[in-house]
Amino acid sequence: MAFNTAITGLKASTIELDVTGNNIANASTVGFKSGRTEFADIFTTVVVGAGSTNNPGAGVIVSDIAQDFTAGTIEFTNNNLDLAIDGSGFFQLNDGQGGTTYTRAGGFELDKDGNVVSKNGKFLQGYGLDDAGNQLPIGTMAVSQKESPPQATESIGLSFNVDSRADADGLLRPYDPDDSASYTFSTTTRTFDSLGNENTIKFDYVEQPALRERQTLNFADLGGFPIPDGTVVQIAGGDVTLNFGGPITDAADLVAGILGDANALNSIRTSDGRVRSIAADAAGTGLEVTYFASAANVEDVVTNFPAGVNVTGTSADVSAAEVQGLLFDGTAFPAAADGSITIGSGTKSYQLDYAQNATVTDIITQFENNQSAILAIFPEIDTISGDPTNNNQLLITYKTDQGDLDPLAVSETGAVLDTVAMPGGQLATIENGDNSFQGVYQMYAYLNGTDLLDIGKALPPGASGNPTEPGPVVITFDNTTGTLQSVNGSPVSASGLAPRLTIQNADPANPQTDVILDLSGTTQFASESIVKSSTQDGFTKGDLIGVTFAADGTMVASFSNGQNSNLGIVALATFENQGGLQPTGNTEWSATLESGQAILNPPGTGLNGSLRSAALEQSNVDLSEELVALIEAQRNFQANSKTLQTENAVTQAILQIS
Repeated sequence: MAFNTAITGLKASTIELDVTGNNIANASTVGFKSGRTEFADIFTTVVVGAGSTNNPGAGVIVSDIAQDFTAGTIEFTNNNLDLAIDGSGFFQLNDGQGGTTYTRAGGFELDKDGNVVSKNGKFLQGYGLDDAGNQLPIGTMAVSQKESPPQATESIGLSFNVDSRADADGLLRPYDPDDSASYTFSTTTRTFDSLGNENTIKFDYVEQPALRERQTLNFADLGGFPIPDGTVVQIAGGDVTLNFGGPITDAADLVAGILGDANALNSIRTSDGRVRSIAADAAGTGLEVTYFASAANVEDVVTNFPAGVNVTGTSADVSAAEVQGLLFDGTAFPAAADGSITIGSGTKSYQLDYAQNATVTDIITQFENNQSAILAIFPEIDTISGDPTNNNQLLITYKTDQGDLDPLAVSETGAVLDTVAMPGGQLATIENGDNSFQGVYQMYAYLNGTDLLDIGKALPPGASGNPTEPGPVVITFDNTTGTLQSVNGSPVSASGLAPRLTIQNADPANPQTDVILDLSGTTQFASESIVKSSTQDGFTKGDLIGVTFAADGTMVASFSNGQNSNLGIVALATFENQGGLQPTGNTEWSATLESGQAILNPPGTGLNGSLRSAALEQSNVDLSEELVALIEAQRNFQANSKTLQTENAVTQAILQIS
């Protein structure tokens, strides 16, 4: 009996030595999980009723070699296909013949077909992804996309600041895209056409100076008169019906008929929002159509007159300055007595005193000589000077950036002034001001610096053809906050979202491609003109340059054009009882009845750990512990050998009794 007991001890110790030696041998094996020898004592069956204390036991057996699934240290590598699981779970492998195993050794590579395989050629399993990013059934992970096709630019996001301190009056006119002195700010954005060719779109921003455009229509009698009563003529997009109770016989009647219908004129201004006013020219035989300053560089007025009425036109810029005239009574000079003229009222006023016998020239000269003192009180005034066209008039010219102003109050103690008014058309280049030009820019766009693009500029009202044409659109800013106010006539939303512009023909390879431009975030602050952000969604063709994995298991292919593509998601397996897994070699395990079936989920979900790319999980063997265990196993073996030796000595002693 003792011999058998000792032999079981020797066998158990031998197995323990084998397990410990195997652990030590795999101390550097990636993904290896150490084993632990577990023992159980042996008791022979006893006769019923026999006392248990009388059974000495029959030795020991190895009840189990348990796997220690404690995670090993994660060490990083230079290979993106090296994967480590930070937490629970196993990689699922398929041998291509229906066999499935599980491993923690994540040293993977690509085979000739682009499949992700283990070092022994088994296929890593995971979820495929459709074009919408939805998970597909479990299958082999593979790099199925070797190149990234080009994508035409369809969206541009451009945000910039244009310096509000820039002087529009200092720009060269007319605008010349090849002369930087003629525009306020310029920036270029690269784009791609549908074949992947790189192009550029150059945006020029021209601040509108304090000028309006006036167009003159001259009518000539070339046989078109008389014009029948009830004739409809079209001006600047609006219709005027001429009802005189009789025919119109000359140009003067035609002008009078057009200007005589207030409702029709209001209709014209409503139909064409660019129009500020319509008036007769000096001769009364033509029309002058004046536009708001923000509608600069308009085309000729759209007109439709009866056949035979020749319409010629001229165009000129007019100042937007506002001028107040002080007209002196020429019969009141020389002044009969001392007097004064006061402009302004209350604390904001200036009084000029003149002496008896002063002339008009004397008083105007006094105003001019005291201009500095007056401007200190009235900063909105630009100049005070005599009227070059009327020796009896003093002109007070206001700064153009002041917009519409009420005339300053003017009072006198003598009786030398005749009228005080905004003279309007008394000078050919002077009109009442308006603030439509403040913070107004024209934006041009050029493909590859040469071809003027259609970015939404509307055709003149009444013109036929496409609704837009190549040319500039107007963008405006709020002069109190510096924020974008409107784009091409459409207001910016309260949230700051700018109306989108559609750029046509920016794709030379496919004229049907439209590019949407978003200027949200653009400002006009008193700081350097800079681009704050510039984005576009196009790219050229790209070749595969690498594959990596995200923490959630997503396999991402990277291409030379800077694009990424999600190719699949690694599947991780967990088990109800991972201790029941059966080792199959190559640091792999197979499922058994004791382990239960694998539960598959992406990394980071359920009980699964997250995934680390370019990293490997090392063996969890602790060499210090294994060396101690080795000593213990050796001691146990020697002790059992001693038992066997002692039992042999006892037997020999018994045999010698005779």
